[in-house]
Amino acid sequence: MIRVNGSGEERSAALVNQKQELVHGINDELAKIIQSDLKMADSDIKVKELEKRASGQAFELILSPPSTDAAPDLSISSPKKKECSLEEIQKKLEAAEERRKLHEAEILKQLAEKREHEKEVLQKAIEENNNFSKMAEEKLTSKMETNKEKREAQMAAKLERLREKDKKVEEIRRGKESKDVCEN
Repeated sequence: MIRVNGSGEERSAALVNQKQELVHGINDELAKIIQSDLKMADSDIKVKELEKRASGQAFELILSPPSTDAAPDLSISSPKKKECSLEEIQKKLEAAEERRKLHEAEILKQLAEKREHEKEVLQKAIEENNNFSKMAEEKLTSKMETNKEKREAQMAAKLERLREKDKKVEEIRRGKESKDVCEN
């Protein structure tokens, strides 16, 4: 840590100077490292320092023209293909045909499983629908029977009341007739 004594302006100026010195020192070290690396890597490259600034340092790399006497042969040839015999080609074709057949069989198996699943789902839906229909029909039948029994019971009760009324009316008539006969 760097300590600077003095007023605020003096301290700020001192800190800025110290920062610039550190940056220049780092830039110089980097320039040396880059130059030594480039010299080791290739003697055809020249490094020219441009100017140092507070924001950093600039370099210009100058490449020498390629020499024709020491140019390595860089022609890239395609990899040589191994020549296949007729038997090898036939074996490969048979293996490919076998893979194709296995693939087709697998696809057919999956389709069959899918159809079977669809049939099961459809059968289950039909069964549930039938069960629902049966339950609804049983419920409706039960309700209708209950309503019929209630209606018959109500009719029987009404008939019974009407019979009792008829009996009372008949008794009253007889009583009246017997009074009329007695009075006469």
